[in-house]
Amino acid sequence: MLLELAQWLAQDIRAFNVFGYITLRTVLAAMTALVISFVFGPPVIRWLAAKKIGQSVRNDGPKSHLTKAGTPTMGGALILISIGITTLLWGDLSNRYLWVVLLVTLGFGTVGWVDDWRKVVHRNPKGLPARWKFFWQSVIGLAAAVYLGLLPGVPAAQELIIPFLKTFAYPLGVIGFIGLTYLVIVGTSNAVNLTDGLDGLAIMPTALVGGALAIFAYVAGHAVFSKYLGVPHIPGAGELAVFCGALAGAALGFLWFNAYPAEVFMGDVGALALGAALGTVAVVVRQEVVLFIMGGLFVAETLSVMVQVLYFKWSGGRRIFRMAPLHHHYELGGWKETQVVVRFWIITILLVLFGLSTLKLR
Repeated sequence: MLLELAQWLAQDIRAFNVFGYITLRTVLAAMTALVISFVFGPPVIRWLAAKKIGQSVRNDGPKSHLTKAGTPTMGGALILISIGITTLLWGDLSNRYLWVVLLVTLGFGTVGWVDDWRKVVHRNPKGLPARWKFFWQSVIGLAAAVYLGLLPGVPAAQELIIPFLKTFAYPLGVIGFIGLTYLVIVGTSNAVNLTDGLDGLAIMPTALVGGALAIFAYVAGHAVFSKYLGVPHIPGAGELAVFCGALAGAALGFLWFNAYPAEVFMGDVGALALGAALGTVAVVVRQEVVLFIMGGLFVAETLSVMVQVLYFKWSGGRRIFRMAPLHHHYELGGWKETQVVVRFWIITILLVLFGLSTLKLR
């Protein structure tokens, strides 16, 4: 019945030529993904609970997390369902960028699903071995990088855009572009995954960054706006605003169930997919540096893990942080979980606003 209603709605809207307006479709995509999340959220959570697909908790972590054990996980599948249905419903399916981002998202989601399934269902604490996890991430990321790097007709495809300098762009060449694209996609995917450790911590910043990237995508795809704002014009990139709208709506819908105390966690299936989606969109619209700024929380969480591991090995067992990733450091320092989450959200809001300001700070 829901599918019939969606088909009827799409036919009715097409009759009024709504598909000619990217901004309207972006808003409708966000609303549709939000509604799908609300409708399918409860049954998905019940199914996960019935299958005993519950979260395991580290014994060496904050003691307050022990109560989270058994909470349904792999809820990221709900996010992917919402994004997938919404993108197919509202997106221009002839747009090559839309398919690249969607396939990368689903591909990384599949890797995360296998990892989660092995951990939770098969009770294998290692899940998908790290080498195979990284291998499949690399295969998908490199395939997307090569495809985007070899696409014709994109004048800025081989340049690194510095947002604060209006007339300067660092030339990369095809190989450099492919390498950068691979690092951004795989790096952002893992960065979001590392951040996903507290109720609502990763999903809200993802929605915020995704919404901001929708603006950059729209501007990049609009010949007049891109010229006025000094942003590279990427024909067809504006369609990614619809995808970003779907991502933001699905993320907010999931937050309804993931807010403290969480009824469900998204697991690797959601975190890896969402990070890869943000990275791919940023590459297409040539805003890798801006993504680094707006996703500063993800960057800080990742760096905290890297620094902790390197210093631990170099010093023979000493630590810089009480625990990594960074959010656990503050928890063990006395902050309540909700304080960490909300304060990190506030930081992300500021970073996203600063990232958006680079549209004029050139």
